[in-house]
Amino acid sequence: MRKMDEMELSISLKAMKWTLVYTTIFLVIWDIYDYTQTGILGLGFILLISQNLVLMAIQSFLKWKLGKNEK
Repeated sequence: MRKMDEMELSISLKAMKWTLVYTTIFLVIWDIYDYTQTGILGLGFILLISQNLVLMAIQSFLKWKLGKNEK
């Protein structure tokens, strides 16, 4: 398997970004619908929160790791 060039990497990152946006919007709509129907925050809410927590944790870790290497 060969490494991606800059254009392929850019396309891949944009696709992942839009996939994350779509998933987040879908989960928000699902949570609103679910909450209005049952009055309970369900599995979709847990998935939405955990997805964003994992995203923020990984971003923070990678920024910390890259900043650590620059010193």
